[in-house]
Amino acid sequence: MAERGQLPPPAKRLCCRPGYGSGCRPGQRAGGGGPGSGVLCAGPSSAAAAAAALGLLPLGKTQSPESLLDIAARKVAEKWPFQRVEERFERIPEPVQRRIVYWSFPRSEREICMYSSFNTGAEDPAAPGGAAASTAPGGAADAAADENRLPFRRGIALLDGGCVDNVLQVGFHLSGTVTDPAMQSEPETVCKVAISFDRCKITSVTCSCGNKDIFYCAHVVALSLYRIRKPDQVKLHLPISETLFQMNRDQLQKFVQYLITMHHTEVLPTAQKLADEILSQNSEINQVHGAPDPTAGASIDDENCWHLDEEQVQEQVKLFLSQGGYHGSGKQLNLLFAKVREMLKMRDSNGARMLTLITEQFMADPRLSLWRQQGTAMTDKYRQLWDELDSSNRPHRTVFTRAIEACDLHWQDSHLQHIISSDLYTNYCYHDDTENSLFDSHGWPLWHEHVPTACARVDALRSHGYPREALRLAIAIVNTLRRQQQKQLDMFRAQKKELLHKGVTSITNLEGWVGHPLDPVGTLFSSLMEACRVDDESFHGFSDFTENMGQCKSLEYQHLPSHKFLEEGESYLTLAVEVALIGLGQQRIMPDGLYAQEKVCRNEEQLISKLQEIELDDTLVKIFRKQAVFLLEAGPYSGLGEIIHRESVPMHTFAKYLFTSLLPHDAELAYKTALRAMRLLVLESTAPSGDMSRPHHIASVVPNRYPRWFTLSHIESQQCELASTMLTAAKGDVRRLETVLESIQKNIHSSSHIFKLAQDAFKIATLMDSLPDITLLKVSLELGLQVMRMTLSTLNWRRREMVRWLVTCATEVGVYALDSIMQNWFTLFTPTEATSIVATTVMSNSTIVRLHLDCHQQEKLASSARTLALQCAMKDPQNCALSALTLCEKDHIAFETAYQIVLDAATKGMSYTQLFTIARYMEHRGYPMRAYKLATLAMNHLNLSYNQDTHPAINDVLWACALSHSLGKNELAAIIPLVVKSVKCATVLSDILRRCTLTTPGMVGLHGRRNSGKLMSLDKAPLRQLLDATIGAYINTTHSRLTHISPRHYSEFIEFLSKARETFLMAHDGHIQFTQFIDNLKQIYKGKKKLMMLVRERFG
Repeated sequence: MAERGQLPPPAKRLCCRPGYGSGCRPGQRAGGGGPGSGVLCAGPSSAAAAAAALGLLPLGKTQSPESLLDIAARKVAEKWPFQRVEERFERIPEPVQRRIVYWSFPRSEREICMYSSFNTGAEDPAAPGGAAASTAPGGAADAAADENRLPFRRGIALLDGGCVDNVLQVGFHLSGTVTDPAMQSEPETVCKVAISFDRCKITSVTCSCGNKDIFYCAHVVALSLYRIRKPDQVKLHLPISETLFQMNRDQLQKFVQYLITMHHTEVLPTAQKLADEILSQNSEINQVHGAPDPTAGASIDDENCWHLDEEQVQEQVKLFLSQGGYHGSGKQLNLLFAKVREMLKMRDSNGARMLTLITEQFMADPRLSLWRQQGTAMTDKYRQLWDELDSSNRPHRTVFTRAIEACDLHWQDSHLQHIISSDLYTNYCYHDDTENSLFDSHGWPLWHEHVPTACARVDALRSHGYPREALRLAIAIVNTLRRQQQKQLDMFRAQKKELLHKGVTSITNLEGWVGHPLDPVGTLFSSLMEACRVDDESFHGFSDFTENMGQCKSLEYQHLPSHKFLEEGESYLTLAVEVALIGLGQQRIMPDGLYAQEKVCRNEEQLISKLQEIELDDTLVKIFRKQAVFLLEAGPYSGLGEIIHRESVPMHTFAKYLFTSLLPHDAELAYKTALRAMRLLVLESTAPSGDMSRPHHIASVVPNRYPRWFTLSHIESQQCELASTMLTAAKGDVRRLETVLESIQKNIHSSSHIFKLAQDAFKIATLMDSLPDITLLKVSLELGLQVMRMTLSTLNWRRREMVRWLVTCATEVGVYALDSIMQNWFTLFTPTEATSIVATTVMSNSTIVRLHLDCHQQEKLASSARTLALQCAMKDPQNCALSALTLCEKDHIAFETAYQIVLDAATKGMSYTQLFTIARYMEHRGYPMRAYKLATLAMNHLNLSYNQDTHPAINDVLWACALSHSLGKNELAAIIPLVVKSVKCATVLSDILRRCTLTTPGMVGLHGRRNSGKLMSLDKAPLRQLLDATIGAYINTTHSRLTHISPRHYSEFIEFLSKARETFLMAHDGHIQFTQFIDNLKQIYKGKKKLMMLVRERFG
C-alpha cells in the first residue's frame, strides 16, 4: 500500500515489500543483481537504437529492431504511476523495473525548453500575445542579444562545455553537479541539482543556485539534457528502497552508520530523532506501514504534471501590477500569456493552472476594491490584463459577463461537431436560403454565431492542439462571412436610393472585429496562414529542434491544394487574405477609452503588417479587386461605404495598403478607394442628418462637439500619409493631382499636416534627376496658400518657417506666383510677414537671378512690393514702417509716402525705440534732417528716471544729441529742452553735457562743413539749461539714495559724490554750490554718523 505523506519531499511515497520470491533468500529480490548493483542506462541494443527510439534518427537508420520489453516498458512508463505497476504485479523482475525506470524520464527537449525560456520558436507569432512572446522584453531588436541569456540556451552551453558531472539516477530521481565557469567578476561555482520525474514529466527540481524565477534554471536544463542526450553515460539504480530490501540486518546497520558518519553535521540530529521515534512503540511513525522513498516514483493519487513554480508566477504578476505604465511592464505579462498558450497547445495542464494563478492574483489586488468603493474606472494597465483574459471594453459588458457566457458555451451541437470532425460534411440537397441556413448554395456547411465567439472557438481549438479541427471551423466561418457580405450588398442595392436620401448609416455591429479583445479576424487569419505555410527546411526530431530553437526561420506561403469547401482556384492563402480584408473594411464605431482606441489602431497595423509579408499574385489581386468593389458599394456595412457614421473608425491606414496593392493592377479602383477613405467625419462641424444609429450616449452627440478620440493625432497623421501616398503616385497626371488636391482641401483639417503634404509635394516635384513637375508644384503652392489662410489668425510656432517656405515654393512656380501672393498678401500674411519676409525675399538679388528676370519683370515685381509695403505700413506702422522705407527707397514718390506715414504714426502710438531705429536708418541713408526730426519725436516718448543709468535707450539719447550737435547750435538748442524734460538720470545728463562741451575729432557737419572748433559756453543757452538740470539731478538723486542707504553702499556713494563735484565745478560758482550742498547733507543726515564722517574725510 503506497500513501502520499503530509509534507515529504516531492515524489516521495511509502514503500513496503512484504513478500519475496520462493527461490530467493531473505535480502535478495527476484531477478536481482546483487546489493547495490547499478547498470548504465543503455537503450535496447545501442546508443543508435536509443536515438531511433527517441525519434532522433530517421526510420531505416536503426541498427536493430526494438525489443518487446522496451516497447512495453516505454508505454507503461508513459501512462502508469509506478505504484500501480507494483500493485498490479506481485513480482516484477528487476530488468523490467529498470526499463520502466529508464523510460520514465522525459524524452523530448521541447518541454524542457518550454519550461526554461519564454518562447520555443515554434509558437505562432500571429497568435494573440505571440508577437510579444517571440522576443525577450525589449523588442525584436534585443531578441538576438537576449537569446543566449535564456536558461535553455545557457543550459545547452553548460552541457556542451562539459560542465555536468557526477550524474546519478536512483529510481525516479536524477542528481548531478553543474559547474558555472568563472566570470570576470564571479568565481567558479558548483551547483548541486536534483530532479524528480514521473511518467515522462519532471515533477520537482531543486538547485543550490537559489534560482527565483518561473522557469527552470540553466543548471536544471543542463542536467536534464545530459540525461536525454547521453542516457548511456548515466548510471541507473533502482529506487533506494529496492536496494535496502536486498540488505540483511548487518548491511543495513553498516549503511546507516556510514551515512551518518559521512554527513554527521547535517543529519545526526534528524537521525537521533527518527531513532527515538522508531524505538517508541506508540509513536506515529510506527503506526504507518512502510517508509517514504523519494526515489520510488509516483503514487496512484499523484497528479501527473510538469513542475511549475506557482509562487513565482504569482510574484511575476504582482510585480507587473505594481509597476507604472502598462506599455513597458506589459511585455512581461504578454510573455506569460504566450507561455499559457504554448502550454495549452501542447495539452499541458499547467496552462490552465497558470491562467488561474494570474486571474487569482489580479482578483487579490487590493486596488480593485478601492476602485469599486471610489467608483474609479479601471486603469489602462488593468484593461490590458483583462483583455488577455478575454474581457471587453464595451459598456455593460465586463469580464465577468464574458466569463459567464463562456461557461454557457458547449460543443455538443451536432452541426458544429460535424464541421470540426469531417472534411466530407456536405448537404447538396439543402435549399434553405434563409439568413441562418446551415449550408450555402454549394451545400457547404456554415456556422452562424456571434463572430468573436465563433472565432474564440477556433482559437481554443488551436490553443489546445487541434489545428485541423480549428481549420475546418475557420473555413466554415469565413464562408459564412462571405455569404453575409454578399447578402448585405444585395440588401443595400435594393434599398440604396431610400437609404442615401435619408442619410442613414446603420451600424449592424457596434463591436468591431479589428481591435476586439478576442481578435476574431487575427485568429481566422492565423489559422488559415498556418495551413499554407511552408518552412524552408523540415525538423527531423528533437535534436534539430534544439539547434533551431529561437532562430527566425524564413517562411513561405503557398497556394496549397484546395480544401473541399473552397471555390475553384481558391486556397487557404486566398481565404486568409480575404477575411483580413473583410475585417479591416468593416464599418465599426470607435470604442471608448484610450486603451481600447489604441488597440484598434495597433491591431489594424499588425494585421496589415502580416498582409504585407505576402507577395501578391494574380489570384490574390482578384481578391483585392473583389473586396475593394464590395467595400465601396456595400453602403452602411462598409467603412468605405458612401455614407458612414460620424464616429466610424477611419479607414486611412487600410486604404493606404489597398491603394499601394491595387495601383499597379487597377489604378482607377485604387484611387477611388483611397479618395473615399480620405474623409474624417468626426472633425466635421455637424453629423449627417438622421444619424441615430448609435444607442445611449453616442446618438446624443450634438453638432460642433468632438467626442473623446484619444488617438485623433495618430489618425490625422495616417490620413496625411494616405494623401501623401496618392500625391506621390499621381505625379505627372494632371487629372489625378487635381482630384487628390480637392480631397485634401476638403477632408484634412490640420494645418500642420497640410503643410507637410505641401512640403512632400514640393520635394517630389523638384527631384534632382528630373525636370520640375509644374502641376505638382502648383498643388504644393495651393496647399501652402491654404496653410497660410488657416494659420493667419492663430498662433503657430512654425508660422515663420511656413511663410519662408511658401515664398520658396512660389519662386519655383514662377514670377506670376510671386506677384499673385504679393497682390493678395492681406489674405495670407500679417503686415510684418509681408514686408520683412515676403517682399524682402522677392526683391532680393538671389530671387532675380533664380528666375532670370528681365528689367520689365523686375520693375513689375518691385512695383507690387512697394504697393504691398505702403499698405502694410498704413496698417501696422509700428512694425512695418522701416521695412516699407527700405523697400521704397529707390522710388522717390513711394519713399516720401512711406516717410509721411511714419510722421503721422509717430504721435499715434509708435514707441521711442521704433522711432530711434527709423531715425538712425534715415541718417545712414543720408537724410540727417529727417533723422533729427524723428529723433526729436522719439524724445517726446522717452522718460528716464534718476536710477535708470543702464537703460537701453541711453545710447539713442547720446546719438540724438550728437546728431543735433553736428547739425548746429540751433538744432542742439532745440533738443536740449527735450532732453532735460525726458532724462532725470544725473550720470546720463553729465555725459551729454561733457560731450556737448567738446568738439568730437573728425565730426563733420552733415552739409560738408566742419565745426568751428570753438567751445560752447556753459554760461549761455543752450548748455546752461543742461548744466543746471544736471546739477539738480545730482542733488535729487543724492537725497533719494540716502533715504534707504546701507553701510555696504557707503563707499559707492562717496564715489557718486565725487562725480557730482566734477559736474558742480563746471559752473563758475560751482565750488560754492558744492560746499553748500555738502554742508546741507551733514546737517540733514547727521544721524548717519559713519557716513558723514566719510563725507568729511573726502570733501571737508
